[in-house]
Order: sequence, then C-alpha cells, then structure tokens
Amino acid sequence: MGVAGSLSGPGGGPPGPVMDRDEIDRALARLGAEHEAIESSLLALQDHAGRRLLEGAELTGVTRDRWAAAEQSIALLWGYFDAYSAALTGIRDVRARRRWSSREDLAELTERLRGPSVTVANPATTGAANGPAALSVTGPAKLSERFTLEGLVARMNELYAGSLDMVVTADAVWSALPARIDLLSAELQRTRTLAHSVGVRPGEHPSGDDLESITHELTTLRAQVISDPLAFWRPARGSSAPGGGRPDTDRYDRAARALEDVRREIEAVLGVRQDSEERLIKLRSMLSRADRTLSEARAARGEVLAKIAASEVPAVSGPPIALQERLATAAEYRRHSQWHRLSPLLESLEQEAEDELHRARESLTAVTAPLAVRAELRGRLDAYRAKMARHGLAEDPVLIERYDAARRMLWSAPCDLRVAEQAVLRYQRAAAEALTPTEPGGTGSADRRGDT
Repeated sequence: MGVAGSLSGPGGGPPGPVMDRDEIDRALARLGAEHEAIESSLLALQDHAGRRLLEGAELTGVTRDRWAAAEQSIALLWGYFDAYSAALTGIRDVRARRRWSSREDLAELTERLRGPSVTVANPATTGAANGPAALSVTGPAKLSERFTLEGLVARMNELYAGSLDMVVTADAVWSALPARIDLLSAELQRTRTLAHSVGVRPGEHPSGDDLESITHELTTLRAQVISDPLAFWRPARGSSAPGGGRPDTDRYDRAARALEDVRREIEAVLGVRQDSEERLIKLRSMLSRADRTLSEARAARGEVLAKIAASEVPAVSGPPIALQERLATAAEYRRHSQWHRLSPLLESLEQEAEDELHRARESLTAVTAPLAVRAELRGRLDAYRAKMARHGLAEDPVLIERYDAARRMLWSAPCDLRVAEQAVLRYQRAAAEALTPTEPGGTGSADRRGDT
C-alpha cells in the first residue's frame, strides 16, 4: 500500500468457535498480504523526503513539539510492527507442525488469530531512569500491553496516520513556500538595483523604505518557514486525510503585493528619467508662451488706456517667476539624477504651467476686449456704408452726416465706446429708413433730416 494510505487490519473478532484448517490458511494468507502492505508503508514513511528534512532541520515552535511526538510514534510503530511480525511467524510455525493440524493445534491457532495474543512492552516503562517502572497518577504503570492482531493494527493505523500527517504537512510547506520566497527575493533584488539607479534609496524616498521593509519581511518569513513549517499550514475543514489542507501564504502574498506597488513606482520614476528632457523642453516652451502672452497683455493694456475712454481695464499679472524658479530646480534634479524628486515636481509643474498659460490668455482676452468692441463697431459701420453704396444711397446727406459723426468717434482717441455705439446705431436706423419705400406724398429724406 502507498504511503498516503492507512494500515488495515484483518477481519475477525474475539475467540469463538474453533476455526478449521481452511479458515486458518485463508487467515494466514490474508495476514501475510497485510504484513507486506504494512512493511511497505512503514519503509515508505522512513524514506519520505519530508521525514529526512525534519530529522536534519533546526526546528522551533509547534513543529519542534509535534516532530518530537512524531519521532516517538514512528519508533513505536516499528516496535509494534516487530511484535506483529513475531506473532505472525509464531502462528505460521504452529500451522507448519503438521500437514493436518490436530484439534489442539486448531484451538491454539484460533486463540492466536482472534485473541489478545500479542504482548508489547509498554513504552512508558522502557528505559526508566529512576526505577524498574515509572509511576502514573493511578499507580505503577503496566510493564506491557496485550493486543489482538486486529487491535494492534488499529493502534498502528492511529500512530501511522498522525506521523504521516506531520511529515506530509511539513514537506508540503517546504515544497511550496521557500521556493516562492526565493523567487520573490530575486525579484526584490532586481527592483532594489533598479531603484538605486534612479535614486530611490532608504531614508530619501518612501519606496526605498518600503523595499527595506519587504527585504526584512522576506528574510524573517523564510527563516520561520524553514524552522517552523507547521505554523504556516491551514488544515482543510472536515478532512481527515494526512496532509489535508494547504500552505498559509498570506504573509507571502502581502509582501508580493507590496513589491509590485514599489515596482510600479520605480517604473514611473524610470519613465521620468527617459522622457524628462522632452518634458522639460515642453515646460520651458509653455512658460515662455505664457510670458509672451502676458507681455502682449501688458502692452495691450497701455494701448487700451490710451485709446479707449470710460472703460475698466483689468490689471495684468507679472511673469511667472515662481514657476521659472521651480523649473530651474527641476533641471537641477535632472542634472544630478535625482529622478525620485524630479518625478512629482514635473507632474505638478506641468499642471501649473497649463493653468498659467490659460490665465495669461484669459488676461489678454479681458484686456483687449474694448479694442475688440471698437473694431466690431468700426466693421459694422463700414459694412452698412458699403450696403448703402450698393443701393445708390452713398450721397444721401443724412447718411453722410451720421456716418461722419460715428466715424469721428470711432477713429479718435480716446474713444468713448458707449457714445460711439449710439452713433453707429443712429446710422443703422437712418440706413434702414432710407431703404424703406416712401409712400406717395411722403417727404422721405426730409423726415430723416429732422431726426438729426
């Protein structure tokens, strides 16, 4: 039977009717097969890789305590097996006395096969240091125990299952976790090297501190897994099979997730190193456009104040000196390969530079708004004059008078936009009236002249 199985005992019960020769021969054949299966299982347990590792490891915690008990159980198993083998040999010797066993032989064989015929020394009294027999709380311990063959196999089954579970569990943890920890440690070392190349070091960057913490955790975790594997085992609920469960990987998983977060952070910093020059050039260009736009707005404000009367012109802020200084700091970080500091600075600068350029453009728009209004009024006035010319009304005295009045206001400085707008509206109304057909007997132009 395989190592993962359990030892099974022969059928049969307490001594009853004397067995005949055929029953005895069948029982001996069954016992022989059983003996071979038990021996194979014990030898497989003895050669199990997990047992050899347990024997050579410096164990701690729950594993040390359980292995001490398991070693005693394995020693007992071999003692019980020796007793079982001796009992089977004795039964075979009795059966081999005669080809046709006598009534007395059959009775003896029946007793040995079904009765408590196996005597085993009590391990509690073996090698007692303080006397021939150890004392229990109820009195002197028994020097030996008696078993039926079936009871002895049941006892071996119990010890075997516990010992095998211990060995299989420890081997499963050692097979799963240390190798995974070693792979993660190798990945950690690669990440540490990459982090060092971009200036991410402990005490200087949070990710550097995280790498130190992960390194300590993996080192501690591996040592604990090696010395106390049973502390990292989750038994399966409701399972009684040896090794039923799985390794507890919670701490390993947390370390792996933390390392992945750090790795992404390092890759982001590495990306900054690769494209930082291009980003700095774009930032300089953006701040330069914002500065030029503000300069244009300041010049336009002076023009507006000189040419437009009775108009509120907003003030224009100065050049983005603070952003220029921070941009110089970013360039300094790049020259000294301080990528971990450059990365967040570039991100904030890019957003602030965009905002600064947007504010500069809004400032220019707000400052030049009066000039835009004057230009719109000029364009509207000339457009209506051209329209009148197409209708043959360019020489209309009323239109000429009102056009000249509006033009003087729009082309003089300072220009009062409110008054100029009213003059343009008067010209528009006069043009509209001129285009309206005159009723018979009406005066037309004379009536418009009276409106001037």
